[in-house]
Order: sequence, then structure tokens, then C-alpha cells
Amino acid sequence: MTDIFDDLKAEYEQLDAVLTALTPAQWSHPSAAAGWTVSDVVLHLTQSEELVAATVAGDDVAVRGDGVDAVADALVAAQRDITPADLLARWRAAAFATPTALRAQPRGTRLSWVAIPLSPATLATTRLAEHWAHAYDITAPLGIAYPDTARLRHIAWLGHRTLPYAFDVEGVEGGPVYCELTSPDGDLWRFGDPAAPSTVTGPAADFCRVGARRLAPADSALKATGPHGRKALAVLRNYAL
Repeated sequence: MTDIFDDLKAEYEQLDAVLTALTPAQWSHPSAAAGWTVSDVVLHLTQSEELVAATVAGDDVAVRGDGVDAVADALVAAQRDITPADLLARWRAAAFATPTALRAQPRGTRLSWVAIPLSPATLATTRLAEHWAHAYDITAPLGIAYPDTARLRHIAWLGHRTLPYAFDVEGVEGGPVYCELTSPDGDLWRFGDPAAPSTVTGPAADFCRVGARRLAPADSALKATGPHGRKALAVLRNYAL
């Protein structure tokens, strides 16, 4: 797998190219995230990147009480009067500082993040996953192309790696699942033990979109077998909560 910090920067650069070209009308257009405009989505990404800086500085950013979605909605509502130009500059300042800050953390560091402490590399992976998912929320309603890349391997790894956590959060009995996924370039990505009794196969892009809750398992090209394959797709998530 390629370097997560380099790939995180590359994901930011791909999104930056899209945001740079947006017109004022596109910034205020409804996004695919219910109740949010394109500007709101970028503001949410900006605020969450600023939380990365806070956690690197040693602040506790665990979310308690009403939960992540309620906190995110409140934060966006409090600052959504920002202009597109100021918002883009603020997102760039926060986002492009993240890969360097996370890469610089000493080996063995655990950073406070939402529900559980994460390693810098895993936190970088969650940031890539969130930006990739929200890039869809921005570009799909506007008809703007946002090609899938080999960087999806990080997101697919995250979804598979956290399946035990996802089963537990959803209160679903789970078990080992082997994933064999086809990359956007046609390569085969394998995660888990091939001898596992349950499997998921198909396009990596569909696997990642199911994990981002942007695609229903039944609408995907994924195939699940064994006692836990379908359950895995039902609980799959590329995020902490």
C-alpha cells in the first residue's frame, strides 16, 4: 500500500481542483448530504480538519452527549455565513497542514479522536475516507466528475479492518470475513484470511461507497457469501461511529 500521508495530500489536491473551479451558484447548490449546501459540506470538512490540529496539539476531541451528527450540524450552522473565498482559504490552510502534522508524530502515538484514540496513520486514513465521501456529496449533484483512484485501497482496508467494531456497534453477531475487491485500475485487493467462512467480492469502489453509506448493498455489484457476508455489508462503515 502506498504512503497514507502522501495519498491524503493527493486526495486534498483532487478535491481542491474541484473547489477552485466552483461558481458562486455551485457553492450554494444543495449537496447530496441532506440539509447541507456544497458550502456547508466544505465547512464541515474544514472544521473537522481543524479538529485534527487540535488533537495533534493534545486537546480532547471525543464527542459525547448528542453525538457526531448533531455536533457537526451545530458547528456548521454557527459558521455558515462565511464567504466561499474565505471558506476555501480556510479549508486549504487546515487540510494541507494535516498530512505533515500527522506524519511528524512519534512512533506509537495515539491521538484522541471522536470515539476512540487512533494512530496517526489511521487518523489520516479516516480523513481520506471522509474527504472522498464528501467529495461525492459535492460533485454528484453538480454533475462534476470525481474519478476513483488507487487511494481507495486505504479506505477499503479501513472498512475491513474495523468490521469487528462495526458488528459490535450495531449489536450484530459477526465473524471473520475475507474480502477480494477489484481496484479502479483492475488490480485485485485482498483483505483477511482466504479461509474465512464468509466472503465479500466485487468492485472496491462499491465496497467503499457502501461503507460510506452512499450506496445500499443491494444496489451494489458486491457479492456476499457465508454466515456473515451479508451482515458485514449491512454494518460496514468507513468512520468512527
